[in-house]
Order: sequence, then structure tokens, then C-alpha cells
Amino acid sequence: MAKQTVTVGSSVGLHARPAAVIATAAGAYDEEILLSIDGEDPVEATSALMIMTLGADFGMSVDVESENADAVAEIAALIAKDLDS
Repeated sequence: MAKQTVTVGSSVGLHARPAAVIATAAGAYDEEILLSIDGEDPVEATSALMIMTLGADFGMSVDVESENADAVAEIAALIAKDLDS
């Protein structure tokens, strides 16, 4: 299982627009991709709604986990990016 911790780069956190971008990218992979904060229950990265339930604000750390290391790298890069600009 590949895992990476990344800091949220979107200035207003993982709200609707960034969550939708992340969910769309995650949907391109066959493997499950999970996101979590502080060891809380993970959510599926393919669901924008579930991503928003994390309440991930700018500067918070998010754990990205999957059997596919490429998926982890891509989703982590999106979370780290300011998707609002």
C-alpha cells in the first residue's frame, strides 16, 4: 500500500471545485484511493461529496493511500496545488 501525506494547497480548502477535480482524477484509476485526516475514517477519493466531508482547510495535512503508487502521487499533487487559481 502506497501512502503519502500532503498539505492542502487550495486557499479555501477542499471545497466543491477542488474536490470535483480530485474526484475526477481519482476516477481514472481502477484501484481504490482513500483520503483521511489525523487517522480519522478514510473517504473514497472518487466522491467529491465525501472529500468535502473531510473538512480539509488550507494548510491541513491529508493522507492519500492506494495500492497504486502513481494514483497516490497524482492525487497528492492535486491536493497540494491551489486548484482555485
